[in-house]
Amino acid sequence: MSDTLTLEDFRQQTRAWLEANCPPEMRQPMRSEDDVVWGGRNFKFKSEAQRVWLQRMAERGWTVPTWPKAYGGGGLSGEQAKVLLQEMRALNCRVPLQSFGIWMLGPALLKFGNEEQKLEHLPKIARGEIRWCQGYSEPNAGSDLASLATRAEDRGDHFIVNGQKIWTSYADEADWIFCLVRTDTAKKHTGISFVLFDMASPGVSTKPILLISGKSPFCETFFDNVRVEKHNLVGQLNAGWDVAKYLLTHEREMIGAIGDRAQPKPMGQVAAAQIGLDAQGRLADPLLRAQIAEFEADEAAFRLALERAGDMARAKQAHPAMSSMLKYYGAELNKRRLELVMSAGGSDALEWESARSGEGTAARAWLRSKANSIEGGTSEVQLNIISKRILELPGA
Repeated sequence: MSDTLTLEDFRQQTRAWLEANCPPEMRQPMRSEDDVVWGGRNFKFKSEAQRVWLQRMAERGWTVPTWPKAYGGGGLSGEQAKVLLQEMRALNCRVPLQSFGIWMLGPALLKFGNEEQKLEHLPKIARGEIRWCQGYSEPNAGSDLASLATRAEDRGDHFIVNGQKIWTSYADEADWIFCLVRTDTAKKHTGISFVLFDMASPGVSTKPILLISGKSPFCETFFDNVRVEKHNLVGQLNAGWDVAKYLLTHEREMIGAIGDRAQPKPMGQVAAAQIGLDAQGRLADPLLRAQIAEFEADEAAFRLALERAGDMARAKQAHPAMSSMLKYYGAELNKRRLELVMSAGGSDALEWESARSGEGTAARAWLRSKANSIEGGTSEVQLNIISKRILELPGA
């Protein structure tokens, strides 16, 4: 049987399985943050359908389809994983699990972790049993991340960690943290190590940071004499910057993907429901109509660019800085999307607290989108990387 037929067989089998196993509720568009399944020790499912869908997908390893089966994955090839995604989109199946463990830590452990660490952490990530947060940025170490000061003192069989992190997304909800710490104060980049530890460890505390949207996933995170066992060191001592850089490429790809997170309806339909159509059946506002047409063309092009980038990555042909391109454009595209939503909604879109507005869903999302071009490396930093490493501009 040819490879094409084999892949087609996989497509047909996948489609049949999804049709039989994805609950109808999990084929409806997400309406709020409550519809997102993050997993973790303390996660409360909103519905039985959420729990069933995660369990069924995790049993097949399809929460992380390309990870090896030994680590809770599906063992699929890149082509098979692409087919799975296509069939899920065709049926409007929701992603069963969203996780920093899947998007960021998992790939780093697969590359840098030892076998014990992989067997300990990866299956729990795949099943949604442990929720992770990221300990990178500090009050005086944001874009210049290598200036971090959180210190891990060597105590023989363990470290003692003291310091502070900031903008730690969902730290108050997370079970464990992957964290950059300084283990050599005499060096900058080569004095950093990458460690893992439980957020329930004595000495760990968090404080939420309120944003202009009125809601926030971000926290300040404090470490006061936190004990971290040596077996939770990922990679070599003082070589954490290599792990950090590799993980950042996956974080930037994750953030960039928000550029492809379309509304439940096309933008033109969203606007038409708000401002109506003219006599020719077109959006009544010609200026907004032109802006939406331009946006939807850019959105479609970006979706194809993401697919192409994925194909290149699977073929090991992707440029190391491609993640910066995706992060930059995806973040800016999502900001444009929310600007158009607000423009189409007019004064109604500014509603802040009402049942009709879903407690200000549109306005809060619009305000939250402003952080897209800051988190994971600012747009300015990404443009510098693109100009230097991809365009090779003189003086960059």
